[in-house]
Amino acid sequence: MEKTPLFRHAKTASMLCLSLALATQSSSLLANSERELLWGDTHLHSSYSFDAYLNQNKTADPDTAYRWAQGQWIMHPYTKARIRINTPLDFLVVSDHAELMGVLKYINENDGGFPDEGIWKNFKRWFSIKVIRSAIADGTGVELFLDALPVKLNNPGEDPVIDPGNPAPNDTLGDTSNIEIQTWHAIVDSAERHNKPGEFTTFTGWEWSSIPAGANLHRIVISPNGGEQAKQYKPFSFIDGPYPEDLWNWLEKTQKETGAEFIAIPHNSNISKGYMFDDKTLDRKPITAEYANTRMQWEPIVEVTQIKGDSEAHPSLSPEDQFAGFEPFNHYLQTGEEAYKARPGDYVRTALGRGLKLEEQTGVNPYKFGMIGSTDAHTGIASAEEENFWGKMAYDSIPENKAGGTFSDEGSGPKGWDMAAQGLAAVWADNNDRQSIFQAMRRKETYASTGPRMSLRFFAGWDFNEEDLHAEDFADRGYASGVPMGGDLYQNGDAKAPQLIIRASMDPITRPLERIEVIKGWLDSDGNNHEQIYTVAASDQRELPASGQIAAAEAELKDGKIISPLKGAKELLALWQDPDFDPSQRAFYYVRLLQMPSKRHSTLDAEALQLKESNYPKLIQERAYSSPVWYNPKS
Repeated sequence: MEKTPLFRHAKTASMLCLSLALATQSSSLLANSERELLWGDTHLHSSYSFDAYLNQNKTADPDTAYRWAQGQWIMHPYTKARIRINTPLDFLVVSDHAELMGVLKYINENDGGFPDEGIWKNFKRWFSIKVIRSAIADGTGVELFLDALPVKLNNPGEDPVIDPGNPAPNDTLGDTSNIEIQTWHAIVDSAERHNKPGEFTTFTGWEWSSIPAGANLHRIVISPNGGEQAKQYKPFSFIDGPYPEDLWNWLEKTQKETGAEFIAIPHNSNISKGYMFDDKTLDRKPITAEYANTRMQWEPIVEVTQIKGDSEAHPSLSPEDQFAGFEPFNHYLQTGEEAYKARPGDYVRTALGRGLKLEEQTGVNPYKFGMIGSTDAHTGIASAEEENFWGKMAYDSIPENKAGGTFSDEGSGPKGWDMAAQGLAAVWADNNDRQSIFQAMRRKETYASTGPRMSLRFFAGWDFNEEDLHAEDFADRGYASGVPMGGDLYQNGDAKAPQLIIRASMDPITRPLERIEVIKGWLDSDGNNHEQIYTVAASDQRELPASGQIAAAEAELKDGKIISPLKGAKELLALWQDPDFDPSQRAFYYVRLLQMPSKRHSTLDAEALQLKESNYPKLIQERAYSSPVWYNPKS
């Protein structure tokens, strides 16, 4: 194995000076500039979401969600136990579904409130309300939810929205606008009450939940503006418009009318049936420069990891990557028997590569996005900690129920143990306030964690050195001589290869770090996509290859304890230069940070249930994904 050259190396905490070796807090290495690392969840549902309410979250409203996120004790909506987050968040978005926002909760807890629509429509509505109340009471609400989902495509490859297998939205309940508006105003008021600039930040937001033929195309919409502007509009739903372009047009129109700012965040591309990051629009038209510009205006970041699976990479699409396929979710959220199949448009790494190709064709990259994680919990509880995980749905909050699941009958579909506690959004922001965090998202200076608060920062440039890597003013040098994650590099006059300076620090209350990897994707002269993974730093002074990955960390569970020959590192650093650089080829680079394996929540549940065997993974290797940096050759 080739020895690591000077410009590609790793140093663990034991090899650093005393001031660095003693640093274990996430801020120790990385807070040498004015920007601070903030942690949050941009995707959380309260009892106002119809599917959350149907799955036994009847009490965890936005106030409950904000109290939990700030570290206050709350009552769990299903178990009624007193619970609290281990480490409070810095910011939170309560993002209830725009569709039927608050309506099921209102139906079950109130009488009247609907306008008179005549005898026949009133009778149909009365019958529907009786069915909904019965389903909520006897715990069969999830079946009601599944029955309402669209079936698979009758004509695959054609427009999924107008496919005849897609039923039109059921309007039996009639006009529910007044209830939805009242609910939205209550959500806005809650965000205003809990917003504490400099200490804890709240955003107004909601979920646009288009799911044609069971293809998940959902977006979380967030705004940094206050209640006065938020109450000037009603959240846009897929009933208002099923195409992403419909949402973007509404955002443009509403921004002009109210002055409110917005971004939309795609999530769960892993179950989009290839449509989230397709090489055509949803209505099967070619992607144009105008489409690409519009998409990037409204969707600068993507949620790459959450409870319903990880969307970074899939083994069938990235077969040379030993860590592809983290926490897969091999289930579509629809009725029918369609088997899961990974498609290039489902995963962010292939999407980033596809973006390079589309930029070559149109002049604009529609998939030049940054990365975040969030939970998508429907419990009102932003729990991304394996040892303090309260499930996707409120019903799935206890070990016994997670073993059985709520999405389908026993033996089919996802169960609580099929999903892991993930993820969180990490943001390098000027301050802990709405505009600072929002602008950090716009410039893509963000990264995703599957749960642990691992600190990660890197800069890309042309003239970094060892002194820059170890300097107290690391960030200042990075900004001065390069670009942070989310930035763009352009061909320099000497055609030198890009350099990355990377610093990472462990979450002090979880597990040590195991490695840093750089993932590179590029477009060759024939228009073909390629990818390569480089292990650029590793704990325990392991030798690094000139290219490729080192072997996965050995770890096993024995007598309830994790046994591994590796100790891991409190901190990892790397100065890396691309050894395979071609200045004529478009490329992207992002950093993947892995910590040492830890116990998965299914293992902790099995121990609590005193089960001798479990079919679920015993260990989980948590990780973080940075936003990319893009290299752009001169045209």
